[in-house]
Amino acid sequence: MVDTVDRDLAGEEGVIDSPVEETWQGTVDELKGLVSERALTGETMLLNMGPQHPSTHGVLRVLLELDGETVVSCIPDVGYLHTGIEKNMEAKTWEQALVMTDRMDYLNPMGNNLAYCLAIEKLAELDVPERAQVVRVILAELTRINSHLVWLGTHALDLGAMSVFLYCFRERERILDMFEMVSGQRMMGSYFRPGGLWRDITDDFIPTLQGFIDDFPSKLHDYEALLVENPLWIDRTQGIGVLTPEDALAWGATGPTLRGSGINWDIRKAMPYSGYENYEFDVPLGEHGDVYDRFMCRMQEMHQSVRIIQQGIKRLPKGPFRSNNRKFVPPPRAELGRSMEAVIHHFKLWTEGFKVPKGEVYIRVESPRGELGCYLSSDGGNRPHRVHFRTPSFVHLGALGKLGSNAMIADLVAIIGSIDIVLGDCDR
Repeated sequence: MVDTVDRDLAGEEGVIDSPVEETWQGTVDELKGLVSERALTGETMLLNMGPQHPSTHGVLRVLLELDGETVVSCIPDVGYLHTGIEKNMEAKTWEQALVMTDRMDYLNPMGNNLAYCLAIEKLAELDVPERAQVVRVILAELTRINSHLVWLGTHALDLGAMSVFLYCFRERERILDMFEMVSGQRMMGSYFRPGGLWRDITDDFIPTLQGFIDDFPSKLHDYEALLVENPLWIDRTQGIGVLTPEDALAWGATGPTLRGSGINWDIRKAMPYSGYENYEFDVPLGEHGDVYDRFMCRMQEMHQSVRIIQQGIKRLPKGPFRSNNRKFVPPPRAELGRSMEAVIHHFKLWTEGFKVPKGEVYIRVESPRGELGCYLSSDGGNRPHRVHFRTPSFVHLGALGKLGSNAMIADLVAIIGSIDIVLGDCDR
């Protein structure tokens, strides 16, 4: 899984010659700015970790400089999964482009939908009914739990805790079943649409959700009983990968990575959207900024998501699930069988798309990994003029060098797991 990079320098141009396929392909001067002088003289070792290493959670390559088992420098190298999603979105109508947001972060598809829809709605001044707002919050928090469960299971598996992985995926299956119930898909449902939802929730959704919410806290307590005071878990996580509050702010960290360092910043509280100002919940904080604190923040966030969902169930009103603004929203399906005007309207919206007034907007939401920002620019046409996402995985990966410096190589998998990256969230 880890390849040794040959440190012999060859050729007049000073290119590092390596027998491995994935290696540094630059000049000596470029490498000098990334690693210490000792790496060039052979005192330390250069290693490639990945891009096929299982604990990097995707095709991430990390160039390591090691002094024995101590990490001297740690350089992340992304680009192996580049999808061109942002540029491809600019070639589609506003609504067609929505389906591509699901695929950036496969653990936060509805959260990605939400950021994109909020940006369009602000740009177009499009209203969203109260019922749709509440359903969005419920599903966004379910998505947060879904993401944290995958993070916890894989993070524990990286450190040798097999049972937790199986338990987390057991609960996640119930969440995916509910996603399929409302959107027809377990993942990539494109359920949130500009102006509201694709369709209303099904009659059996709320009873199923209530059953899950009633059971899930006891499962969380089981996970905590396995890990929180486990001496092996504590040895592998406490004091490892420390990110001070100052460094967290300097590197632009957000979400649990920032809150694990003790900074109280949650966009749902600081800059509420979709009605989050109407929900009561706490923002878990860490004290030391290490792997353990980031773990505890995410564990507590799942408890808080349960609180929010319970409030959402009580708040859920009757009424429309999507805006009645026919300039942006297709007519109800029931009208298509009795109104030719509705058929024509539907046809034009799905072939030509709607036009959004000229302007630009930036919207941010609190994804499971941190601040997810969506920048949209419109030239007044039926397609986005420019699309760009500020994704937390990309930002946090930049801080990996700081987090991994002076760590043991065996602890690097814990550090990478603690920032909870998704490589599709990085390479867009």
